[in-house]
Amino acid sequence: MSGGDSAGLLRLRVIIPFVLTGTIWGSTWFVITGQIDGVPAAWSVFYRFLVAMPALFLVAMLMKRRLRLTGPEHKLAALVGVFQFSGNFLFVYHAELYVTSGIVAMMFALLMVPNALFARFVLGEKVTPGFIFGSAVAIVGVSMLLLQEWRLAPLGDGVGLGIVLAMLGILAASVANVVQANEVGRAVPMVSLLAWAMLYGVIFDGVFAVATAGAPPLPTEWDYWAGIVYLALIGSVVTFPLHYNLVREIGAGRTAYNSILTVSVAMLLSTLFEDYRWTALSAGGMALAILGMMLALKARRQKAVQVQQSAAIRHPTD
Repeated sequence: MSGGDSAGLLRLRVIIPFVLTGTIWGSTWFVITGQIDGVPAAWSVFYRFLVAMPALFLVAMLMKRRLRLTGPEHKLAALVGVFQFSGNFLFVYHAELYVTSGIVAMMFALLMVPNALFARFVLGEKVTPGFIFGSAVAIVGVSMLLLQEWRLAPLGDGVGLGIVLAMLGILAASVANVVQANEVGRAVPMVSLLAWAMLYGVIFDGVFAVATAGAPPLPTEWDYWAGIVYLALIGSVVTFPLHYNLVREIGAGRTAYNSILTVSVAMLLSTLFEDYRWTALSAGGMALAILGMMLALKARRQKAVQVQQSAAIRHPTD
């Protein structure tokens, strides 16, 4: 195989997963709206991960990753499960009862901000000035979108509550991201950790759903269960291996740009199917949010490159 053919295959191995994960994750925000229409959000979260969890264990087995965890690893998996597959998604599903799905997706694009802050205080990682500036620009942009949402909502429509719930979901996801980055988490294959975390999350979701919403409903609409399968298998099980393969191929910094495609797809679907109304305020906010994310992600990538270069100087390979 020639060098050109190899380069072409490498580009396809990157481009196809990049587009697929961004598009799929962008669509999940809208699909969630069909899961909370007449069905308690807590039960929809439970059903989603009840379907996804055994499939993720199967993926781990097919990838030949170890599934037996130590005591500390099980504790970490339980912690990640409660924050990621319970707190995060429970807050998100309830937030979408009050706020347009695309706006919630835009808010979650700022997940990199609490991730960086928590990593700074928990793991001792430094935050660059460029990242702070880009994050500030993105926050201003998202704030403009939220202001537009607030203006369009009828009085007492719960937009404020939806924003608070989304922010709590962001914090829960950020805690899950940071705690799994410790030494215990790095020793566990990611897909195995996620499978066990999802199992613990399902248990918590079921207890929470019974306590807050009563007996489990059994919707008869086919599109509801089609949405569950899509979110569980396509939106969770299929995309995770694609995402982590991207991280291996092009690095975490470049892979993070996928969030820009995700929010663009989410906002497009909100425009087409949720009658989202664009104004100068919301268009400007969208532009600022994407610009800020690009600046922040670029700053993080440059820092990573500098760290790698300094390491190469200290430990020359030639």
